[in-house]
Parts: sequence; C-alpha cells; structure tokens
Amino acid sequence: MTEATETTTDTTTPATQLWVERTGVRRYTGRSTRGAEVLVGSEDVEGVFTPGELLKIALAACTGMSSDRPLARRLGDDYDATVRVSGKADRERELYPRLDEVLEVDFSELDADAASRLQVVVERAIDAVCTVGRTLKQGTEVNLSIRTD
Repeated sequence: MTEATETTTDTTTPATQLWVERTGVRRYTGRSTRGAEVLVGSEDVEGVFTPGELLKIALAACTGMSSDRPLARRLGDDYDATVRVSGKADRERELYPRLDEVLEVDFSELDADAASRLQVVVERAIDAVCTVGRTLKQGTEVNLSIRTD
C-alpha cells in the first residue's frame, strides 16, 4: 500500500504527493507526483540511500538552495558551491544528536570586508529560509497512522 502526504500548504499550487513503495527486502523507492524517484534501503544494499543519508542530503540541499540567491547576486550565476554534511547516529537512542555542515564556496575574489559581509548575509538567509534546517532545530511533531485495508 502506498501512503501519500501533502508537502505544501499553498492552496494555489497543487500539493506534491510523496510516498515510498517496498521493492524488496529493506529496499524502497521514494516517489513524488512530479515524477521524481529515489532508491532507499539499508546500508548493506548497494545503490541506495539510507533514510538517514536522505535526511542529511535534504539538509545540505536546503542550505545550498537557501544560500543560492545571495551568493549568485554577489558572485554571479555560475559560482560553484558544495555543501557537505556529516553526523554519526547514536544507535542507543536511534537519532542523530548532531549534524555538521560545511558550505564550500570561493570568496577569494572578494576583499576581506566584502567576504565577511557576504558570509553574514548567507548565514542569515540560511537561518531564515532553510525549512529543513529550521525544522530540525525546532523539532517537529510526527503523527503515524496505520491503515490495514
């Protein structure tokens, strides 16, 4: 059985539905109504992301996307950036107590003052609009229901 979830509260745009389907032992395919797919499974399954890895990738992608406008405005549309994210799971509590991100971007063509100002602007943008990061920092209520039909 698939379970779709609404991912937006904007009533003018149809909500993207998200779900996973079991495709094998400890193996799932995540899907969206926009046609995206991602392979999900346990660490011992080749060619898949674990759910924890997807959580980290979502955080890194959100950081990158949240910083994109201020960086492009100052560095140009063709700037290069990489966001690395890491964090070990606490297996006793089954959670990630800490996630560390590093945004790698070249400020070498800026003078020290301009680089410092841009860093502040980028940090503020990420803090203001990275929904994934804000959710992780705040915490969120998760409700599960099980349908057996």
